Amino acid sequence: MLSLSFRPVMAQEFLPLWPRKKMPNSKGLKLEDKIENERIVQVGTPGIYAFFTSKEENKGCAVLICPPGGYQKLTYLVGGTQLAKWFNTIGITAFVLNYRLPNSPDLKERSIAPEQDAQRAMRLIRANAARWKLDPSRIGIMGASAGGHLASTLGTHPEDVSAIGDSLDKQPFAPSFMVLVSPVITLGQYAHVGSRNALLGENAPPELVAKFSNELHVTAATPPTFLAHAYNDPTVNQRNSLLFYQALVEHGVPGSLHIFPQGAHSIAVRNNPGSANQWTTLCEAWLLEMGFLTAKK
Repeated sequence: MLSLSFRPVMAQEFLPLWPRKKMPNSKGLKLEDKIENERIVQVGTPGIYAFFTSKEENKGCAVLICPPGGYQKLTYLVGGTQLAKWFNTIGITAFVLNYRLPNSPDLKERSIAPEQDAQRAMRLIRANAARWKLDPSRIGIMGASAGGHLASTLGTHPEDVSAIGDSLDKQPFAPSFMVLVSPVITLGQYAHVGSRNALLGENAPPELVAKFSNELHVTAATPPTFLAHAYNDPTVNQRNSLLFYQALVEHGVPGSLHIFPQGAHSIAVRNNPGSANQWTTLCEAWLLEMGFLTAKK
């Protein structure tokens, strides 16, 4: 087991989310950040790892990346660092979120901790947009698997659960766009049970399941969304993406849905089977088409 003091993600900077003794939903326990088998298994200091582009390549667009791991760990390399480096290659500044896991002994309420950290991270990025030469209206969120659930929660839940009474509270936390890969969306019939149980606890009441089934919370205010999934995904049923896309259509929100024949539950930046290897090309084209990679006049 390693401490995150080694900073193995090779980010340019680590920015803690919360001021000392101001982290909401905390019992005040002092926890260490811990890694096992290249997975973060305990988060003591929520924050964001920054991956900046060069000044020449900076398109003014940024993305907050929520690593996967079934809400039980954070797979920060394949689902975080590698994605951040790819976003950098297309001129997008990337931030990998180190968010609290629902099984943390420090939490008062398990289900909202990841959402609190994601909201705060988005506010932190927007508060520094001018310094980092970013357009506040082009700051999106990306997540795969359970990270996709967290990302889509930020895009569909308008309730403020992260305010602590400081200047960042004034910043909006809703993402400008979403990129969801093999995402957990519903916690109902087609749920990934492991993610649901980790986030809500076993035998969660129906109203809590409905609250975090994000296809039920899409509105006209939900940001444009790019979805990629594999038909043969044995872990997260492709219907998660289908349900979310259907909700986008019903509410008039622009979306782009790609269901690839192969890829299982391991669609990554590269080395995917068959046509799934094209998802990054399609995503870049979509971001350009939607205006997120083009400076606004």
